[in-house]
Amino acid sequence: MSLLAAAPARAQIGERRFRIAFANLNEDPSVHLEGLGFTGLDVRRSFELASRTLPVEMIYYDNGGDAQKALFNADDAIERRVDLLIEYNADLETNAEIGRRMRQAGISVLAINTAVLDAPLYSADNMAAGRIAGNALAEFAHENWSDRAVVAVIAGDFGETAPHLADRVRGIGEALRQRLPEIALTELDSSGNPVRIEGLVGKFLASQSRRKVLIAALDDATALAAKAAVERAMRIGDCVIVGQGLDRSIHGGAGEKKEIDPANRGSIVLGSVAHYLDHYGYEVLPLAMRMLRGEPVPQRTTTKHILVSARNIFKEYPPIDMN
Repeated sequence: MSLLAAAPARAQIGERRFRIAFANLNEDPSVHLEGLGFTGLDVRRSFELASRTLPVEMIYYDNGGDAQKALFNADDAIERRVDLLIEYNADLETNAEIGRRMRQAGISVLAINTAVLDAPLYSADNMAAGRIAGNALAEFAHENWSDRAVVAVIAGDFGETAPHLADRVRGIGEALRQRLPEIALTELDSSGNPVRIEGLVGKFLASQSRRKVLIAALDDATALAAKAAVERAMRIGDCVIVGQGLDRSIHGGAGEKKEIDPANRGSIVLGSVAHYLDHYGYEVLPLAMRMLRGEPVPQRTTTKHILVSARNIFKEYPPIDMN
C-alpha cells in the first residue's frame, strides 16, 4: 500500500510541483540492505526529510523484496500518473519489465543500485569502497609495522545471497596487494551471521601468534564482532580493523556506545567506509528534479565513499543528527 505525503508550503510559489514515486527495496525493519547495517526505513526517512523543501508530492511504496509486489507498485504509480519513478529493486529481470511499462506510459525512471534498462542510475561504488578500506589498512601497516610480519583478513558474508559484495571484496584485495605485494590474504565467511566471525577470527589469531593482522570487515556488525574476538584473545596490540557502511551500530546515537567517536581515538577500529544509505534522499532527489526539469544527468552517479574515523565522524554525522 502506498502513502501520499504532500510537500510543505516552503516550495517556491508558482513553481510547478511534481509527483514522484519512490519504490523502496524493503522496509521490513529486520532486513538490512546492501550487506550493511541500514534498513529500508533509514532510506525512506532520508527521502521524507529531503523532500520537505522541494516542490514535490511523494508517493512511497515498499517493494518488500518481492518481484510481484514491485510490479504491482509500478502499475499503481502509472495509475496515479506520477511524473517520475525512483525504483530501488534488486532484480534485473523485474526491473527490465518495470522499465518497459514506464516507457510505454511515458514516465521517467531513476534507478537506485540496480539498473532499470537505460534509466539513469544512482549507486554505491563497492569497488571504490573496498579500495578505501584496503588502502587504509595497508597505510597503517607501512607506518606502524614496517619491520613486522603482517597478514590480512577479509571477514563477512561471502554467500550467494550477497553477490553485490564481490566488488567490495575485490577492491579490498587489490588495494592490499598493490601496497603490500607479498601479503597473505585470508577470507573468513560469516555465512550471513556476523556473530560467527568471533569464533573464526579467534581461531585465525591463534594460528598467527607471531604476526600482525589487518582485518577488513565487509560490514560494521562484522567489524564489531572481529573487535570482540581480538579483545578476547588479548591481541589488541596486534590487530587493526576497518569496517564498511558507517551505520549506527558503529557511530552510535544519543546515549549509545560509540566505537567511532572523538573520545575513542585509541580504538583498534580505524574507521568505517561510509555508504550513506541514510542520506540517499538528499543525493537522489536532486537528480530527479534535474530530470523533471529537462536538464541532463549522468548515466551513473555514484556514492562518494570516504573513510570515516574518530577524526571526522562529527563532520559526517554531527551530534545533532545522533540526537
